[in-house]
Amino acid sequence: MKLYECRILLVDDEAALLDMVGNLLKKEGYQHIDMAADCSSAVRLTMENEYQLAVLDVMLPDGDGFALFEQIRRIRGSRLPVIFLSARDEDQARLRGLGLGADDYVTKPFLPEELMLRVRAVLKRTYHVDDAAGTDRIGKALVDWGAGTIRVNGEDDALTAKEYVLLKKLCENRGRILSINILCDTLWPDGSYGYENSLMVHIRHLREKLEDNPSRPEHLLTVRGLGYKII
Repeated sequence: MKLYECRILLVDDEAALLDMVGNLLKKEGYQHIDMAADCSSAVRLTMENEYQLAVLDVMLPDGDGFALFEQIRRIRGSRLPVIFLSARDEDQARLRGLGLGADDYVTKPFLPEELMLRVRAVLKRTYHVDDAAGTDRIGKALVDWGAGTIRVNGEDDALTAKEYVLLKKLCENRGRILSINILCDTLWPDGSYGYENSLMVHIRHLREKLEDNPSRPEHLLTVRGLGYKII
C-alpha cells in the first residue's frame, strides 16, 4: 500500500478546522479524505467505507469522541488506528484516550505540520506503508523525508515540524534563491508578518544539523538582501 492510497476519516464539528486539515492532507498527497461533523455521520461513513485512519475530535455535538472511537472499532475492528484531537489537555482525558487504545492524542491548537508528521508516523507504523518520500543528500548529510531525520556520520538527528517544512521547501527549489517572504509564508501560512527573526532561528538550527561548521555554511546559504538557498 502506498501512503496516498490510505483512506482517512476526519471528524470534527469545527468546519474551518475540517477544511484546514483536509486541505493539508491533500497537499501531502492523500487522495481519499472523508469528513463528518458529528458522531452519527461518522458512524454512517464508517459503515460505508473502509478506512486506514480516523482522526477524531473529543467534543462532538451528539456525543464524545471516546464513545465514537469504541463504536468505530466495533464496526471496523481494533486494527483501525485513531488519533484524537482535543482542546482538552487534562491528563485524565489524554490517558483515557490512550487507555482505550488510541494511537496518538493531539491537543488543540496544534501546528499543522506536526499533525501531518503524526499522521504519517501512525500510518507507517500500522501498515508499513511506502510513502515514497525518498531522501536528499546535502553534503555529508542524508535527509530521510519519511522518517523526518537528518543522518550525519551514522547518527540520526530528528527534524522539528517547522524545520521539516522549511528544509523541504528549500530542497524542492534546490539551487534557487527563496526570499524571506516566501519562506515565512510557507512556515506561517495564516500570517507571516513579523516572523523574520523566527525564520533565522530555524535556519540556524538547520545549519547545526547539516553543516560541518554552522558559522561558515557550505550548503544552506544566505544570499544577502535576497533570501536563502540550498546547494
